[in-house]
Amino acid sequence: MDVLELTAIGSGQQELVGGKAAGLAGLIRLGERVPDGFCVTTEAYGSGEVPRGRVLAAYERLGGGPVAVRSSATAEDLPHASFAGQQDTYLGITGEEALIEAIEACWSSLHSERATAYRETNGIPHDSVRMAVVVQRMVDADVAGVLFTADPLTGSRSASVVDAAPGLGTAVVDGTASADHYVLDGTRDEERGCLTPARRKELRAAGERIRDQLGTEQDIEWAYDRDGTLWLLQARPITTLFPVPPPSDKPGTRLYVEFGHVQGMLQPATPMGMSTLKSMLAGMLAAFGLTVEIVDIGGRLYGDLTDALRDPSTRQRLVKLMAVDFGPRAQKAVEHLLDDPRFAPRKTPRKRNAAAMKAGPKAAAGILAALARPARARARVFGEIERLHRQPVTDPATTAELLDLVERDAESSTLADAIIWPVVSGLAVSAALPPLLKGIASEDEIHTVLGGMPHNVTIEMDLALWEVARRAEPHRETLLHTPSSELAEAHLAGNLRDFGLAEFLQRYGTRSAAEVDVGVPRWAENPTPVFTMLANYLRVTDPEQAPDHRFARAADRAESMLTDLTLRARRKQALRGRLTGFFLRRSRELSGLREAGKFAGLYALRDRRRHLLLIGAELQAKGLLADAGDVMFLELPELRTVVETGTDLGDTIAARRATYERELRRRTVPVALLSDGTDVETLLPVPPSDGRTLTGTGAASGRVTGRARVVRDLADASIEPGEILVASTTDPGWTPLFLTAGGLVTETGAVMAHGPTVAREYGIPAVICVTDATTRIRNGQLLTVDGATGTVTLDD
Repeated sequence: MDVLELTAIGSGQQELVGGKAAGLAGLIRLGERVPDGFCVTTEAYGSGEVPRGRVLAAYERLGGGPVAVRSSATAEDLPHASFAGQQDTYLGITGEEALIEAIEACWSSLHSERATAYRETNGIPHDSVRMAVVVQRMVDADVAGVLFTADPLTGSRSASVVDAAPGLGTAVVDGTASADHYVLDGTRDEERGCLTPARRKELRAAGERIRDQLGTEQDIEWAYDRDGTLWLLQARPITTLFPVPPPSDKPGTRLYVEFGHVQGMLQPATPMGMSTLKSMLAGMLAAFGLTVEIVDIGGRLYGDLTDALRDPSTRQRLVKLMAVDFGPRAQKAVEHLLDDPRFAPRKTPRKRNAAAMKAGPKAAAGILAALARPARARARVFGEIERLHRQPVTDPATTAELLDLVERDAESSTLADAIIWPVVSGLAVSAALPPLLKGIASEDEIHTVLGGMPHNVTIEMDLALWEVARRAEPHRETLLHTPSSELAEAHLAGNLRDFGLAEFLQRYGTRSAAEVDVGVPRWAENPTPVFTMLANYLRVTDPEQAPDHRFARAADRAESMLTDLTLRARRKQALRGRLTGFFLRRSRELSGLREAGKFAGLYALRDRRRHLLLIGAELQAKGLLADAGDVMFLELPELRTVVETGTDLGDTIAARRATYERELRRRTVPVALLSDGTDVETLLPVPPSDGRTLTGTGAASGRVTGRARVVRDLADASIEPGEILVASTTDPGWTPLFLTAGGLVTETGAVMAHGPTVAREYGIPAVICVTDATTRIRNGQLLTVDGATGTVTLDD
């Protein structure tokens, strides 16, 4: 079957006709007006020769004359990859020979450089793609263009967007001419440009009709002919939209703020990881007497903060909270909404929060005890961590018992008070420093005091790995010139001589990038990133750049600054001087504990992961799962269904894996979303730029110039000493890279988040929240990072 009329294409024939033809046939089945045409199928492409006779017969049935010849690859117009403009289209083709040549040219475009690169970026294997070609009667267009049923820039599902220009729509699609731009949101639209209000209304109605019937937001090409008839030329899913929040039973527009970027986790969580994170976060908030609705949007954790934003007693405090706990990007987004009438203050009945009333005295007692006796508080924290580390892991005998244990653990995932309140005390004293030192110290000087911080388990981990690297010096050539994945396999198989790595992994093997997701392998299971970081350490040859020396220098600068600031405060007022000295000293005695809570929680995640994988292995042995790891793409209630009834959820698992892999490739994640999908940051005014200076927020003091190293995957993050690490985000699993980096630039984060905290403690300058840093900065580009001004200057 090498030639098919568009009207003859069925709903399950995309592999035969490609994405574009399948989409057009779908529009025809919906009763939409589509130009007549036919498809030269992938079977013809596979034969290597255009079926000339059947093509020309179909062309004759169209009446000859000018036609549009358009590529229709099997990997085209997909829900996650549009392939817009990646393969060829030829318009106004007239005559038999020209038609055959155009079809052959479309076939060749499947292997063009741009199409090949696009497939690689979207993880589509080259050998899985075949090409069909659509031939349609040309529309004699009076005006044409593109309709998006949602705003592709803001993400809003409340408005449609149209770009239109007189004549053929190619100038709009190719971006070669300016177009009239319309945002259709149901408000009154005046007469302007090449589209009348009546046509705009008709277009919006057509878009909504198609979107509702196909179930996804659509990117639609259209044209009005000289008689004023609307023709639809293509419809495909909008691939760039971030998922919309789930429907809420609460009235009005809602605000959702993302939690993960503060933890340095922009990648999606697995379904099992998401269900675990929800229960953990709810437990943490409950410990403070707080109730926040936590939702899954695109595999990321978001909290509904609408009520707090509308509450007159909390809205201003919420903005300050954003700065400390969510970062400057979230703070600016929430601050912008203070003037939005949809979030105007509303008086609501105040409910007495029994949990908060119960937690309040406990919190006060715990914080005061830590402030009064910090050494004792630290001893309790690290004693509890050691207890968790040494606690034996029990493996029940049956799958049902294992599942019961996992469910019980999920319901009781809260940290002990011995850890919570000292950690909170450290955060509190650090947060108190800026207002206490106002008019006495700059923000940069305060950051200096927070450098070289002792008692930080993540710093201790990084320095422990440095010691491993020093012991590994005799194996330098092997570690530098063997792929990290091969070294990891050899280590796990027991075929690699030990130089202290086994002991390191015994202590820190619970860690990994995105370590709060139970679905992610730990370093103990896959030490590939550890070997990558060891190779980076072995490249350090200057003794002055040794990580332990750098950390010691940062600690010396902090102590010196602490003394200086205390004296400055004392000159202002004696009482203020005593308070300043007390809080500065307590910050250095307690703030390093901020990493302890998360580190302690990893032991419970380790055990839960082990038990889940044991369940997965049993189900795999019974043929209910294709792989033990598939268990991470189920939620606990679904897992119980599989265990108890033997239900096959293979299709569900495959679909979720595909979604997860697609979300892993997403480069940007909104920090604040409205319930209609609007990315709040897109509503903010764009700051002026000179083209050379990128502006963010200073998070660690100092100024350094070096070559950029843009890193997107920790597993192959090779950094030469002194290079500037540029990343979307960082979490504790990334921090060993800081030991060789000269500076840090990230696209997200908060000043008190893990990455900036560790950067300060190593004494390397850091600038966070630099928009699109990983795309605007090139590998090897010379940069100057200034932590005081919060700027990154491109020097070449």
